[in-house]
Amino acid sequence: MPRDSLDKWKPTRGRIGLILCVFGLCAMPGPALPEAGRSDAPGQSGFRPAVAGYTYRFPHDHGAHDEFRTEWWYYTGHLSSENGRRFGYQLTFFRRGVEQARIRANPSRWAIRHLYLAHFALSDHGNARFRYAEKVSRAGLGKAGAETGRLRVWIDRWIVETSSPEDTRHHLKASSKDFSIDLVVTPEKPPVVHGEGGISRKGSAPGQASHYYSLPRLATTGTLWVDGARLTVSGTSWMDHEFGSGDLGEEQVGWDWFSVQLDNRSELMFYRLRRTDGSSDAASSGTLILPDGRAQHLSVSELQVETLDHWSSRASGARYPSRWRISVGSLGLSLSLVPLFPDQELITRRSTQVTYWEGAVRVSGMLRNAPVAGQGYVELTGYAEGLKQRL
Repeated sequence: MPRDSLDKWKPTRGRIGLILCVFGLCAMPGPALPEAGRSDAPGQSGFRPAVAGYTYRFPHDHGAHDEFRTEWWYYTGHLSSENGRRFGYQLTFFRRGVEQARIRANPSRWAIRHLYLAHFALSDHGNARFRYAEKVSRAGLGKAGAETGRLRVWIDRWIVETSSPEDTRHHLKASSKDFSIDLVVTPEKPPVVHGEGGISRKGSAPGQASHYYSLPRLATTGTLWVDGARLTVSGTSWMDHEFGSGDLGEEQVGWDWFSVQLDNRSELMFYRLRRTDGSSDAASSGTLILPDGRAQHLSVSELQVETLDHWSSRASGARYPSRWRISVGSLGLSLSLVPLFPDQELITRRSTQVTYWEGAVRVSGMLRNAPVAGQGYVELTGYAEGLKQRL
């Protein structure tokens, strides 16, 4: 993509600043809110808002949703090699649609209709080493894209896809100079829809929402290349897919996202939207997923997150929370989350231009007053810079 095109698209900072731009958390002009009585009407931008009543269709909804302004496919996972080495990985693809008025103003086939971005990271637990890579491209000439009706999204040779719409296995491939993955992930549980009424709230105003679901437990096998060594690996992954067109409120400055996989085959997702005064926004929420796949919605009033430690980045100067206790009294749940090592920060100057922390954590504690242990991923955005920045 030409350098001048990148310079004209400068997102805010962190699922994240990118998500911030991806779901309108930044200052990119957003769609007008739907007219009263027409909650499904597209805004002036031509994009469809996420509103209650959406009916999910799987596997169709694993594919792209071009009628929504922003979308991402998020994979995180924990891998072990045959020789005992342990790793965490993140592979994320983002799509952002261009407003219809801009397309009409520039009907050339070279005009940008969708912008695609991707992040790829590897946490080497034994060596406490974190690496990441990034890509950005526009749809066209096969360089990047996402199909509808089936899972296939790619930038260059980075790709997530299924061999057919009916295939439940996801094939993930990404490579950088000194690390790469070639993985197959297979769902062990059905998709779990977050929120209520088919939407995940991101604020109190109409349109401040997304459609959000997860595949919370994916059996994972494949190959990892790192520092010239080829390792056969296996483990467990988590996949998030989210799409919508709305904005967050001006008083929201960032968010903390947690995913937890417990050894009793329960899972937990929670996102805490942070306000300028440090409190949790009322739209924050989560989901407890039971071993049989049933899901229980959790409101912000039911779930408490306590920060127990901090870590300061020498690279960015940001001070991040670095150990947490998550509690839900009604469930007899109290979990301790501790990073495998502190420095798992991404500074993505060549793609989204956001700085955020996304890392592997170990988990221990109690659920329904029985001991549990597990693993997870945490994402922290808005600590390095403010999220509100003009493009």
